[in-house]
Amino acid sequence: MFAVTTASGLCLSPADVCKTPTPGGPVPVPYPNTGLPMMAASITTKVLVCGMPALTKKSTIPMTNGDQPGSAGGVMSAKIMGKVEFTAGSAKVKFEGGAAVRLTTPTKHNEGNATGAVLQPSQQKVMVMS
Repeated sequence: MFAVTTASGLCLSPADVCKTPTPGGPVPVPYPNTGLPMMAASITTKVLVCGMPALTKKSTIPMTNGDQPGSAGGVMSAKIMGKVEFTAGSAKVKFEGGAAVRLTTPTKHNEGNATGAVLQPSQQKVMVMS
């Protein structure tokens, strides 16, 4: 699959269940939650893929979008707009000592409140095959 960089891309969780305020009290409602790799922290500084820094399993995306209506927080994390973490990486390809992240890598969204994956490629030239 394609290596993930800060050029573009999208991490998506289809169901970030957050407590949504209603007149009758908070109700758990699932919201789509997105994270943008271009906002990632702990990225590579010496390894560039198509001229852009690459992401590794150590990388995080500090803020997500989509769950703001659930302002009472996530059911598990009690937060909204929490970070994205990558839960897997390549077993054989390393960038600056960290496992390379690629298209379809599983993710945790909103401080672990929801699971997702990298679903939109950052670039379409360099593939991490293992």
